[in-house]
Amino acid sequence: MDDVAQVGGKNASLGEMIQHLGQHGVPVPSGFAITADGYWRFVNANGLRQVISDLLSGLDVQDVHDLAIRGEKVREKILHATIPDDLREAIAEAYRALGDRDGHALDVAVRSSATAEDLPTASFAGQQESYLNIRGEEELLDAVRRCFASLFTNRAIAYRVEQKFDHLKVALSVGVQRMIRSDLASAGVMFTIDTETGFEQAILVNGSYGLGESVVQGKVNPDQFMVFKPTLKDGFHPIVSRVLGKKETKILYGKNDHDTRTMPTSMKDRTRFCLTDAEVETLATYAITIESYYSVRAGHLQPMDIEWAKDGETGKLWIVQARPETVQSQRDHAVLEEYILEKTGEVLIHGLAVGSRIGQGHVRIMRSLKDMDAFQDGDVLVAHMTDPDWVPIMKRASAIVTDSGGRTCHAAIVARELGTPALVGTGNATTVLKAGTQVTVSCAEGDEGKVYEGLLPFQVKRTPLDHVPKTRTRIQMNLADPSAAFEQSMIPNEGVGLMRLEFVFTNHVGIHPMAVLHPELVKEPAVRAKIQARIAGYPDGKTFIVNRLAEGIGQIAAAFYPKEVIVRASDFKTNEYANLLGGKAFEPAEANPMIGWRGASRYYDPGYKEAFLLECAAFRKVREEMGLKNLVLMVPFCRTPEEGEAVLKVMAEAGLKQGKDGLQVYVMVEIPSNVILAEQFADLFDGFSIGSNDLTQLTLGVDRDSAIVSRVYDEQNEAVLASIRHVISVAKHKGVKVGICGQAPSDNVHFAEFLVREGIDSMSLNPDTVIKTTMAVAKLEKQLKK
Repeated sequence: MDDVAQVGGKNASLGEMIQHLGQHGVPVPSGFAITADGYWRFVNANGLRQVISDLLSGLDVQDVHDLAIRGEKVREKILHATIPDDLREAIAEAYRALGDRDGHALDVAVRSSATAEDLPTASFAGQQESYLNIRGEEELLDAVRRCFASLFTNRAIAYRVEQKFDHLKVALSVGVQRMIRSDLASAGVMFTIDTETGFEQAILVNGSYGLGESVVQGKVNPDQFMVFKPTLKDGFHPIVSRVLGKKETKILYGKNDHDTRTMPTSMKDRTRFCLTDAEVETLATYAITIESYYSVRAGHLQPMDIEWAKDGETGKLWIVQARPETVQSQRDHAVLEEYILEKTGEVLIHGLAVGSRIGQGHVRIMRSLKDMDAFQDGDVLVAHMTDPDWVPIMKRASAIVTDSGGRTCHAAIVARELGTPALVGTGNATTVLKAGTQVTVSCAEGDEGKVYEGLLPFQVKRTPLDHVPKTRTRIQMNLADPSAAFEQSMIPNEGVGLMRLEFVFTNHVGIHPMAVLHPELVKEPAVRAKIQARIAGYPDGKTFIVNRLAEGIGQIAAAFYPKEVIVRASDFKTNEYANLLGGKAFEPAEANPMIGWRGASRYYDPGYKEAFLLECAAFRKVREEMGLKNLVLMVPFCRTPEEGEAVLKVMAEAGLKQGKDGLQVYVMVEIPSNVILAEQFADLFDGFSIGSNDLTQLTLGVDRDSAIVSRVYDEQNEAVLASIRHVISVAKHKGVKVGICGQAPSDNVHFAEFLVREGIDSMSLNPDTVIKTTMAVAKLEKQLKK
């Protein structure tokens, strides 16, 4: 890294890793660098300084047509220049030595690495070109010349003018690196930080078949994996998220093994992951080692942006590039910024959400830079994909929407840098969206972003986080959506008091668990086909359900680790279970599902027990395989102590024995019998969580969904308050924990004050009310001390 001024950041980092990280097990392909001195030798020998100066003198980079003409002329001059004999021979000698060391004439990657004389640390990432599968001395020399010319791409010229860099004080080093045969396997990128939220304990791995350029350039929707660092270091297997990408195409070696070509990916490969779990964990381990090394050098945590490749001939994984991550690691996390859509409308298209913002404007479809004249400031840029030449247009867009790409593609990276919302990997935005129509692009609703018809109202809420007080009463959160967990974990909190598993079932699984256990009972062919399509990439339906549940739970448990995360076992009503794929074959029609076959009564019932065992397997996977022992389990709608005993017995049979390895099991208090028999329930369970919504409904005998009797529904009715007061008192007497996870304290500060006065241990609130309620609780606790 001390040689950045001579070889640029890219090559310096490769040299650093080869010299210092190889001994720690990080494999980096060997290679050599042509230095900035080599570039100047080339420029001076051909008299190019004056040529470049004359051609770029007085250039207005806002005049894109003039920029294109002048840039092309400079590149043409460089491409027709001659590499001096001494430089030519030095390159050839280094190439022969590299080939000799590896035992054969080598195919190499030829990559540009720019640097500035007066500011060696300046970033020029993504502005110059790379050339893959180069073989032979003449082909190598030609690629070097093309790299020199790429110092004057239109985007690079414009960037230097905007940043006030002198064109003749920026040089180009060229890295020549042994090619890894990922054309026969897979390649991609990974970040040691969550690219959407800045959560520092996650490693994001993206990958696809073939050479890595398809992922870097956003030509495919790649597979995506999320790995949790702390428990990976402890020897566990914490892949907390897997998303199967479409991977429609792959970049392979060209004909006669020269250059490259893009080919369709087979359907078999599209429907399976490009890496095994073991390979993902190996890459994540390399990433931790790299981040740790560069953090020590920097004197602070230094998240990294890393490229990897798998050799299809040997099966070995390699690191082919590493650079500091420059977006989320620079973000101010002292202020929570929330974009809130005030109403929704017709959804025109879905995609992967990049950032958590909202943008709106007229749709402008761009198929090439020739369409840029029609683009107006504030338009929504819609394209098949973007590349670095499009940055000037991207800067003017209110939002960006692409057909292809994943969360680490060019469009996503630039959108984050610009703070512009982007939807990538939509599949067909350029054909579905109509030019000139007004749309709202929302990336503020979790992992999935949406394009809505029309200009919908939204607000931006900014909350400072550095002055939120500590309270005796633990303030936790109610969560359901795993994709929101990393972002929401940054709100001051004491963990998760209620994770609703129903959201994961609906959005991550979508299949009734009995339908994969007894597919012969699902009679409709169309439903069976949908189930098979849903479990693509997994060996069978059981594995799919267990893994998807575990990943959804694991992502939230990881986000708040090591704080307590209480996950409530599934609590659908029969009509809701019936809406899952295949569910109608297994669910009875009930006149009143609210007080029917739900919660604990299902878990030991022969009609559902084996499905509950899949949930138990997911809970075990999170605690035992992922190492997330902060997970606490909770049983909902448990009508009698006898039901509680039956459920705990089933869980123990499934390997979830209460107390083993610190496992705690709580029970929901939401039925009058839970209140009346609180002492017996306290003898069975480790804690109570009061569900004030159902408790109010069942105490007052009111259907909370009925508008006619809504006036009677009141969580502050004395009968409800007396019940809560009693449960808190019993919990204190019996030495078990007691919290509340109902809606009331989120909506009503006075109710929260009542809970504090009664001495409740914790309140679990909706994320958007955490700070407001924390302030109120802190104020009241201070008053009570006086």
